[in-house]
Amino acid sequence: MSQSRFPFMSLPTVTVDIERPSPAQLEQAAALPSSTLHEAAGKIGALPSAIKPVHPSFRICGAAVTVQSPPADNLWLHRAIVAAQPGDVLVVHVGGHYEAGYWGEVMSQAARARGLAGLVIDGCVRDGAILERFGFPVFARGLCIRGTGKDFDARGWINAPTLFGDVTVQPGDLIVGDTDGVVAIPRARIDEVLAKARQREEDEARIIERLAAGENSLDIYNWNR
Repeated sequence: MSQSRFPFMSLPTVTVDIERPSPAQLEQAAALPSSTLHEAAGKIGALPSAIKPVHPSFRICGAAVTVQSPPADNLWLHRAIVAAQPGDVLVVHVGGHYEAGYWGEVMSQAARARGLAGLVIDGCVRDGAILERFGFPVFARGLCIRGTGKDFDARGWINAPTLFGDVTVQPGDLIVGDTDGVVAIPRARIDEVLAKARQREEDEARIIERLAAGENSLDIYNWNR
């Protein structure tokens, strides 16, 4: 994509080329619950629990394109839509200013046209009913009707390590979200975590069968002491 057409791409706070999970890794991860991946990774990577899908049917899986946005300003989100690649998930921090709607119908259309996989934002969005009908997965703290500005002099970042609660999300991390929440899995650990997550799902399926057959959880887990 031409930097002359989009001058922001040459800014020192913008990185366009990042390493991403493979298509095979994304396909496997898409079939696994966020909670299972979190547990399989050693109970790491859980983003703040306040971040939930705008609609319960939304599920998200893709490579993280991290965004640090100035408070109450969404220009850097528009920039990130252009900088991201198909299948990416925008993972956005807004500096702790939650009382603004950083995203809505227009941005969802722009992101969907770019083939992005979704948005995770540690802030609020608006146009909730429209976003539900749109079907583009949005995970946010909630809905807020307050608008945002576009300060061309304000500093932001695209694809830098970004802190969400106690979790640092790196560009290219695996992002999976569902009704339980959102988890970020370090790219270097994806294969290991996927293998452990599949094993965990198989183990739990056998436990469910044993419970259905009449056993109790204290005996199954050897907690009957």
